[in-house]
Amino acid sequence: FKENRKDDIWLVDFYAPWCGHCKKLEPIWNEVGIEMRNMGSPVKVGKMDATSFSSIASEFGVRGYPTIKLLKGDLAYNYRGPRTKDDIIEFANRVAGPLIRPLPSQHMFEHVQKRHRVLFVYVGGESPLKEKYIEVASELIVYTYFFSASEDVLPEYVTLPELPAVMVFKDGTYFVYDEYEDGDLSSWINRERFQGYLHVDGFTLYELGDTGKLVAIAVIDDKNSSVEHTRLKSIIQEVARDYRDHFHRNFQFGHMDGNDYINSLLMDDLTIPTIVVLNTSNQQYFLPERHIESTEDMVQFINNILDGTAEAQGGDGLLQRIKRIIYDAKSTIVSVFKSSPLLGCFLFGLPLGVISIMCYGICTADTDGEVFEHEGAKKESGDRELTDEGSEEEQEEEKNGKYTELSDGELKQKDIMEKKKD
Repeated sequence: FKENRKDDIWLVDFYAPWCGHCKKLEPIWNEVGIEMRNMGSPVKVGKMDATSFSSIASEFGVRGYPTIKLLKGDLAYNYRGPRTKDDIIEFANRVAGPLIRPLPSQHMFEHVQKRHRVLFVYVGGESPLKEKYIEVASELIVYTYFFSASEDVLPEYVTLPELPAVMVFKDGTYFVYDEYEDGDLSSWINRERFQGYLHVDGFTLYELGDTGKLVAIAVIDDKNSSVEHTRLKSIIQEVARDYRDHFHRNFQFGHMDGNDYINSLLMDDLTIPTIVVLNTSNQQYFLPERHIESTEDMVQFINNILDGTAEAQGGDGLLQRIKRIIYDAKSTIVSVFKSSPLLGCFLFGLPLGVISIMCYGICTADTDGEVFEHEGAKKESGDRELTDEGSEEEQEEEKNGKYTELSDGELKQKDIMEKKKD
């Protein structure tokens, strides 16, 4: 494989035998291989145990499992989309084909436009802009298609200020790349490769982080058909459509079903339905100070964010990182106990029990030492008293002896005095 792989285009799943995600992907991967073969695709589908062939995996930069790569000549393209059969096949067909696909007629242009929600097109002849367009396509073809066309192939409603030009068709309209306003072509294409309004999930939100845009989301329950849930979703959709020219450079709009993912992201418990604006580049977020009642309220909220008057929460500072560590640890413990209480008690109870016994043993040993020390000191003190003064009985006997001696002396003196008298 290592010697002959450049002779063909390969779609390879680098896996590890012990990886649970790899085992989950295996039946899907088998379906991908069967369908690619049945459709006559030039792409060969295979899989490699990256733990057995670690040198080859390292050569292709495999750092996690499973890793899906399309190998085309000297290039290796990473697949970062959803792990479904259709998405993987679409990725393989897109990357395996030509970087720039020509659109020779209006009919072909209309056909392609119906198939693709977002369409990038280069218009014009040979130029430095076209060279840059090809360079960007070689990098970003993993995400979207790139086309070229002549000016007469474009729809009648399209007006170009000058040629050559790069355009994107989406959301029923088009935008023309302006180097002075939009900056680098690669960054502009990366920002514009999404529709203006999306159904946002965790994977999509991760992908939106590369665009540099703020993400305005209506967090709702799709199964809840109440007026409030429907109204907030409609407000976001109206702003995305009616204020496209004002906000599309800086904002991405969409809605998210449920608040589980957003709660873990913000480390907070958001009550749904609600609206939140995320800055995925620095993990900051904005919540409206008052309830969003209309499109005008939402537009005012967005303008407050743009002019810096809206208060940003969260971020990637030191305190937030510490809070994230604590939150993740707490979430892990809670999830373990919820899924398997017995396993949770074993994993966390056993170490705590051992530590408690050790602490108790240390504390008990110190207390006994103090008791023995105290008793030893007391005994030593008692011995000193006995040595210096004697026991109480000896002292009593000594007093009695003195009393006896004095009494006999007095009696003798009394006898002598009586004899003298006589």
